[in-house]
Amino acid sequence: MSGRSGASRPDAPPQAHHGLGVSGAASLGRVVRHRHRDRHGRGLRGDLVPAGVPLAQSRSERFDDLVLDALERLERRWSDQLREVELAVEEVPPPPGPHEDVLPVRLGRALPAARGLPARIVVYRRPVEARATGLRARAALVHDVVVEQVAELLGIEPETVDPDYGSGSGD
Repeated sequence: MSGRSGASRPDAPPQAHHGLGVSGAASLGRVVRHRHRDRHGRGLRGDLVPAGVPLAQSRSERFDDLVLDALERLERRWSDQLREVELAVEEVPPPPGPHEDVLPVRLGRALPAARGLPARIVVYRRPVEARATGLRARAALVHDVVVEQVAELLGIEPETVDPDYGSGSGD
């Protein structure tokens, strides 16, 4: 063989190549096979749906849209009070403090304005999704959570914020 790098030396033992993926376990004499989606291991070649179709959105993007829809419904009536309020979606609530109860898990939180920061409404995606199955139920629960947090910020009852609160209708 020539002196090119990568060529095997005549005194080196022959190396068998089976086309299998090898993990760190290969040093122990085991070969680990990696399974591929297709014969050539390339997987899917493109998007399954066009970008503009609702199916192309991730679960978190669809949830964000539900939260924005709920707040937009309330802004029609409470636009002056909600003008400086920020809206956030987080995956899970922070762990409870030493003097807080663990249950029930929070679905949302209202943080009043403090130290130059605007008031903030936070909706926790995973607990809401765990409690509501189906799009309509999830939309209704998101709406109720947003209404509860707005009511807490404004210091009024949720029924005053939205007369449809708790009715189960996401509309």
